[in-house]
Amino acid sequence: MDHSAHDHAGAHGHTAHHDHHGHGGHGGDGHPAGASWSTAAKATLHCLTGCAIGEILGMVIGTALLWGNVETMALAIALAFLFGYSFTLFAVRRAGLDLKSAIKVALAADTVSIAVMELVDNGIIAMVPGAMDAHLSDGLFWGALLGGFAVAFVITTPVNKWMIGRGKGHAVVHAYH
Repeated sequence: MDHSAHDHAGAHGHTAHHDHHGHGGHGGDGHPAGASWSTAAKATLHCLTGCAIGEILGMVIGTALLWGNVETMALAIALAFLFGYSFTLFAVRRAGLDLKSAIKVALAADTVSIAVMELVDNGIIAMVPGAMDAHLSDGLFWGALLGGFAVAFVITTPVNKWMIGRGKGHAVVHAYH
């Protein structure tokens, strides 16, 4: 059987990538296509996981060190970005990307998503009466934090859907898996 007529690059390369259901980011004509809600929700959940780990760790550290609200929140936000970026960084490094390129992908993929999530989450915590002064052992602390994460997820998912549908945000990661 003669296999010379097969277009190996077209059959297995990036040009066939637009056929993957739910990936968003690429239309059949090379222009961005709309992203599915499922894809956006998965990207948001990925981001939320890193943010939640970093934010909770920052709150625990700040509280343990008896820091004030501003210092504790700053640490929590910084760690949310660090962990959020790290999840993507490790995934694209595992896919074979060099460190410099992987950092660029992580920054492009997650910056807006993490920023929106942190703005919403911390805004909710700041608006809940007594939440900023609650201790780790208080239900109010955990209720405000988890409630903030839930609202942040609901608000950030459409943002990610819009960005992925335009080939931005988490869409840049899809080329590496």
